[in-house]
Amino acid sequence: MNFAQPGWLALLLLLPILGVAALLTARLKRKQWAAFVAPRLRPSLLRRVSALPRWLAFLFLLAACAAAITALARPHADAGTKTEKTLGRNVMIALDISKSMRVDDVKPDRLTQAKVLIDELLEAMPNERIGLIGFAGTPNTFAPLTIDHSALKDTLDQIDETWAPLGGSDLAAAVKLATETLKKTGQKNNALIILSDGEEVRDDTARSELATMASEAERSGVYIVAIGVGTEDGSFVPNKDFPNGHMVDRSGRPVISRLQTEVLRKLAESTKGRFAVAGSGLDISALVKSLVLGMDAFEMEGRERRISIEFYQWLMLPAVLFLILSIVAATRWKGVQPALLAFGFLFIGARATASEASSAKDLLNAKRYPEAQKSYRQLAETTRASEKKARYHLGEGTAAYRAGDFREARSAFSHALESSDSQALGNAHLGLGNTLFQLGWKGLAADAYPNDPSQVPDLDRFSTLVKEALAKLRDSDASDTGDTGGYLQIESLISNWTDAVRHFESSSQHLSPDPAPANNRRLTLTYLQRLAELLEEEKNETEQSMPQTGPGSPQEGEGDGDGDEEGDGQGQGKGKSDGKGGKSKNPRGKNSEKNPPDKDGPGGDKKAPDPLGKAPGDNPNESPQDRASRILKENADSEKGPLSPGRRDFGDAEKDW
Repeated sequence: MNFAQPGWLALLLLLPILGVAALLTARLKRKQWAAFVAPRLRPSLLRRVSALPRWLAFLFLLAACAAAITALARPHADAGTKTEKTLGRNVMIALDISKSMRVDDVKPDRLTQAKVLIDELLEAMPNERIGLIGFAGTPNTFAPLTIDHSALKDTLDQIDETWAPLGGSDLAAAVKLATETLKKTGQKNNALIILSDGEEVRDDTARSELATMASEAERSGVYIVAIGVGTEDGSFVPNKDFPNGHMVDRSGRPVISRLQTEVLRKLAESTKGRFAVAGSGLDISALVKSLVLGMDAFEMEGRERRISIEFYQWLMLPAVLFLILSIVAATRWKGVQPALLAFGFLFIGARATASEASSAKDLLNAKRYPEAQKSYRQLAETTRASEKKARYHLGEGTAAYRAGDFREARSAFSHALESSDSQALGNAHLGLGNTLFQLGWKGLAADAYPNDPSQVPDLDRFSTLVKEALAKLRDSDASDTGDTGGYLQIESLISNWTDAVRHFESSSQHLSPDPAPANNRRLTLTYLQRLAELLEEEKNETEQSMPQTGPGSPQEGEGDGDGDEEGDGQGQGKGKSDGKGGKSKNPRGKNSEKNPPDKDGPGGDKKAPDPLGKAPGDNPNESPQDRASRILKENADSEKGPLSPGRRDFGDAEKDW
């Protein structure tokens, strides 16, 4: 047995010192009482109490300290080594280390930027087997294919242009060496990443050799990712051996190195790989990772890991038990009974609450939704803990939603928004968005949105429902001072669905891996887009049907009528609205005042913004269809095209309580 932190064992030396100090203290107290009280008066003045419980408590305390100190030293035993098995792919990196890679047209220079990029690739592909080749005039393998990326990083940090025995930049030789190395692994497809400033191939023989090696790489299943390092403007090639610090040619002119992308691009395209330029703003590590993940993975042996068995937990349990025994032995039990009874009552009350919550969950799973809704409501009303209250309201909202009581579901989900837990808050926003969508749909179709995927309506069915509602609106007789029921129906639909979009957006922020909020948001926006188109068509038809009059004569529908219309209700669970706004023209050409209400947020006293995105100070004559079009344009980045028949993106709120 070994100890990971043996220094803690030095504290064990204090335990016998404490024991001796306790004995000396007890003896000193007895001598003091003997000198203070005469022997004949001791029975009358002193109550004889056994010292055994006190000494037992002290011994148990010493034993607890000894066990805890030994646990802090972390005793463990060596159980051998284990080789990890991982799924990965072969990736070979070919790094250009010619002298031109020290050109500083990118900061600090090309070689340093290429090394930084390789570090990012190693971080992005932790499970891949990666090797490293450095090339200039000739290629050399600096690191074989390995899963030990830390060793590869150490090698990479030491590489510079002095490692190249021969100058130049022989891409063909580097591709050949990498292809031969990858073929020996026996895998059908592998990846080769080349980081270079390119080369200008003017010789026909060299061009032919490079094309041959590219064809060989393609036949061997090697995908080449070519990454150009540098700029097309280039800069002088540094060399300390020359007087001015720059390399010069035979005529004495400074040598300028520029990024040559033609050869690198052809290599990548010929093997169905990728080409990119470092520093162009493209996420190269993500590009390479997407290509590598598309290749076939294979099982390979990873790092050897030493296995050790920890024993500290076997010592912590006795330490806790000895500490409890020490407390019990030192306790004077008079007066403790009332405290134990109070603790018992609290424990029984907690068990009863837990039992009621479990019963409510069982009712929900058994699809007895009205009973589950009532049970969760009672739990929310009786509990004082705000977080539990919010979770019980979440359960109540889920039960009400499944029972089809969408108004009560809206009220419950609104109270659930008071939760401080991100998961519960995201589910509350999702449930509230689903409920508002159902309220809007039910107001239009008189039935809830179907759960059966085979009965999900497409856009044609939705268009038919809207056209029927607009037809009833045209045929109905509206007074000059009031809104028609059809107008309120369309206005309520837009308000509910616009609010639903916002709740889906909030849910996506808390439930980022869950696609349900985003899918439901796209579905709602698709319907709103179609609704805006139908309202625009209705508006155009109404304007065309209005009689044309000559200059100076009054037109039909104009007058002095100022009608104030009110729709009353509450935003938390009642599904209605109240408010007054500016005039808007109804489909029959009559003026009526209507503006969506300000609603209280779920659980708050602050006034929420207008459901259609209308802020104070906006144009009061903006019609509902214009406002719907404006909302849709603001969310146009999420519109993914028309809804296909049979598509089902809507779901219930997840249970989290």
